[in-house]
Amino acid sequence: MNEKPWLEQYPPEIPHSLNYGEKAIQEYLTDSYHEWPDKIAIHFMGKELTYKELYESAMKMGNYLQTLGIKKGDRVSIMLPNCPQAVISFYGILYAGGVVVMTNPLYTERELEYQLKDSGAKAIISMDILYPRITKISANTDVENVIITGIKEYLPFPANKLYPFIQKKQYGITVKVEHRGMNHLFPEIMKVTEPKIDAPPFDFNEDLALLQYTGGTTGSPKGVMLTHKNLIANASMCESWLYKNKPGQEASLGIIPLFHVYGLTTVLIFSVMQGNRMILMPKFDPEKTLKTIQKQKPTLFPGAPTLYIGLMNHPDIQKYDLSSIETCLSGSAPLPTEVQEKFEEMTGGKVVEGYGLTETSPVTHSGLIWGERVKGSVGLPYPDTDCKIFRPGTTEEVPIGEIGEIAIQGPQVMQGYWQNPEATAATLVDGWLLTGDLGHMDERGNFFIVDRKKDMIIAGGFNIYPREVEEVLYEHDAIQECVVAGVPDPYRGETVKAYIVLKEDHHVTEEELDKFCRENMASFKIPRIYEFRDELPKTAVGKILRRSLVEEEKAKQDEAVPS
Repeated sequence: MNEKPWLEQYPPEIPHSLNYGEKAIQEYLTDSYHEWPDKIAIHFMGKELTYKELYESAMKMGNYLQTLGIKKGDRVSIMLPNCPQAVISFYGILYAGGVVVMTNPLYTERELEYQLKDSGAKAIISMDILYPRITKISANTDVENVIITGIKEYLPFPANKLYPFIQKKQYGITVKVEHRGMNHLFPEIMKVTEPKIDAPPFDFNEDLALLQYTGGTTGSPKGVMLTHKNLIANASMCESWLYKNKPGQEASLGIIPLFHVYGLTTVLIFSVMQGNRMILMPKFDPEKTLKTIQKQKPTLFPGAPTLYIGLMNHPDIQKYDLSSIETCLSGSAPLPTEVQEKFEEMTGGKVVEGYGLTETSPVTHSGLIWGERVKGSVGLPYPDTDCKIFRPGTTEEVPIGEIGEIAIQGPQVMQGYWQNPEATAATLVDGWLLTGDLGHMDERGNFFIVDRKKDMIIAGGFNIYPREVEEVLYEHDAIQECVVAGVPDPYRGETVKAYIVLKEDHHVTEEELDKFCRENMASFKIPRIYEFRDELPKTAVGKILRRSLVEEEKAKQDEAVPS
């Protein structure tokens, strides 16, 4: 058997192996500053920063962190939405020699306390409206300094004057923090005139750049240790895949959160590496996004299926010009074929599905953007990435076409889990990262994901993969979003339940869906229960939270059992 059959499918423009150099992530910002000092690096709600301004601001932050005592290897948390301060802080921490801990601004006090304690973060950079949450738990952590900023600080006039009133109305709070003690204000830090950085010694292969916490759907979240090499390798792989890109001339739409490794790599690191413009949006709003696309003309749109679905189903989408979009790399969740084809039709661009994990920085596979499309496949492994299908629970390779656990090797694979040798040993086995995902490979090296091991439904002895059922449901004209899960069933062990969000002005009955499914899939896979909802629970990056629906279902059943 050909060890890497996918390499034969590569177009000549994509090399089989890449040279990653030895530069730290922050050095790419230094390079872009020298090459394009006056080029726009960030567009944010009408405000723009050049590469010169971004570089100087990051140096000021790095300098200030060093004056606070941040040394090489110290962890610093960033709890910010997509905004200029998040980019400045990311590079500032790296210039200071620190390790970035990306933190979701939606975290509760309990979640925030856990992450800060587990990472041992010495400082946190956050929004003013989140400051009360930080003060309640900081005494239980190693945090010694809190740097506070506000959205208004990087808004143009008059929006910067109006925003505090909007914030008061929206959140019902006004937070005032003084620049003293352990509290520091972002604008005061930016007043430094001649920042000096004492650059610590650097090891490209070993030094951590990022502690990225996994979602924690099974047990407590784990800190994934990603080095400079891991992240640069993955951004370089993306660059090789986008071989028609013109460095310095592209614009990326940054809606996917930068606090998620997918947004961090494909928007923030990749844009700075290429000298491109980042169009940052703090949250997804379909109408504002459509207006931004029409006005700012992004060429790259890394996203998730829920984002594309949200735009496609906006009633006024036909009024907007989306033709600037050339490439969409979809991640975080399976991309239904219907969504892929319809969004391509609306934009004229290419939409391909990618695959990866937090533990792989994150991308390992992608469909060819300018090449043959294989329906249902997540594509081919990236350059320098090896992938095998193992019999679950072993490192024994299964025959081509047989379903097993996907295992990955490559320079983007994590060093392990932070202070968790047991979890590391269970995941990194004989040099392979065991993903926990089930899939198969065809003879040409195209990979297909059938589902997470833990999401597979076993009903009446049959193995049922939710993604397969969802693909069929998405083909129905009335369905906007859906997710399929296994719920407890006293007779079958589990049964298939579909949670459905309908398109506006569409209606369909359970009987009609049942008939549709019977025409398109084997009877044992057909959902036995349908639940119609106005919306589905999602992560910040747009991934539907299947497990939370399963837990909700189990809680309902537990309540129904008489004590």
